[in-house]
Amino acid sequence: MTLMRKLIVVLFMLCAMQVQAEVMAGRDYKELKPAQPISSGSKVEVLEFFFYGCSHCFHLHGPLSNWEKTMPKDVDLQYVPVIFRDSWEPMARTFYALEAMGEREHLHNDLFEAWNVFGTDLSDQAKISEFVAKRGVDRSKFDAAYNSFTLAGKVARSNQLVRSYGVRGTPTIAVDGKYIITGLEPAETIRVLNEVIKIARKERSKQR
Repeated sequence: MTLMRKLIVVLFMLCAMQVQAEVMAGRDYKELKPAQPISSGSKVEVLEFFFYGCSHCFHLHGPLSNWEKTMPKDVDLQYVPVIFRDSWEPMARTFYALEAMGEREHLHNDLFEAWNVFGTDLSDQAKISEFVAKRGVDRSKFDAAYNSFTLAGKVARSNQLVRSYGVRGTPTIAVDGKYIITGLEPAETIRVLNEVIKIARKERSKQR
């Protein structure tokens, strides 16, 4: 291969990489109007709207968990369990009960696998309590948290966020109350998320 051809190949590859790195509103993500208030303060807020029984959420779970371990320090990742039907509420309550007990990270993966790998029946509180107890969670404390007034408020807030953000499917990721990412493959979701965080960061810098 001549030197000229090598240079052309290199330039082509660089251009291809640049095109891949760029994200476009309307194609890779959409802008949310009106923008929603956030609770992350000085950090860029990232919300993942999910359901443990959603296979697409399960496939994103691994990549997103790995991303969470190395995400930028100025980013705040929050999980929002979605309740599209009454039968989904027990899982939302489970998430918030475990979160209140400091056990969310301990069982987050187990709950995804229970639904999507093993087909475990977690349709009501009794079955869920038995499931978490077998994994070292205090059953009486879990039941108390599951049925607490505070948890009911968190479920209500989750429903409000779903309505405010216009969430129609899971997983859906919202960035800083302004941008929505959904319908992409897991690897592409993470790539676009990183780029949209940069966009949100620039928007914040303009407002200072």
